[in-house]
Amino acid sequence: MLNNTKTAYGWVAILLHWIMAFAIFGMFGLGLYMVELTYYDAWYKGSLDLHKSIGILLLGLLLIRTLWRWINISPDSADEHASNFEVTSAHLVHLGLYLLMFTLMISGYLISTADGRGIMVFEAFTVPAIPFSVDNQEDIAGDIHEILAWVLIVLAGVHAIAAIKHHFINKNKTLVRMLKVGQAESK
Repeated sequence: MLNNTKTAYGWVAILLHWIMAFAIFGMFGLGLYMVELTYYDAWYKGSLDLHKSIGILLLGLLLIRTLWRWINISPDSADEHASNFEVTSAHLVHLGLYLLMFTLMISGYLISTADGRGIMVFEAFTVPAIPFSVDNQEDIAGDIHEILAWVLIVLAGVHAIAAIKHHFINKNKTLVRMLKVGQAESK
């Protein structure tokens, strides 16, 4: 089952979710490691290039994920006893995660292209820089990027804790639906 149904997520949504989740946590760890390196460290340039390349690929994946979510149906809530507060909170957290990811990736792009050079992605292609920049673009975008990275990780942690709470305390299928594909609905 590739597509979502009214009761379950399909393979595409599940794979996009988990690939992005693991990649974003990995990028956060790489980012923490990178900021401790000096120009003279052996992996200084390599870690930057890797971070930029994965970031560009994640932006593309985020665009695909957003499009997939837009053209696909969303399963109904797995918790029929959820309060309006929980439903609204879940919706706002998901919206916040998407906005944070987009803004974080755009700020990373602005850091990397502040000098007018494009971003080489795994030596395969170059994403061009915008033809203008603002004063202190690299520093401003860098500060924004760091703050948003921390906010994204905290919000993703809240999201994970909520899924675990739904699984173990509420005993519903919220977490299970994102771990395995449900059965296709009969027509």
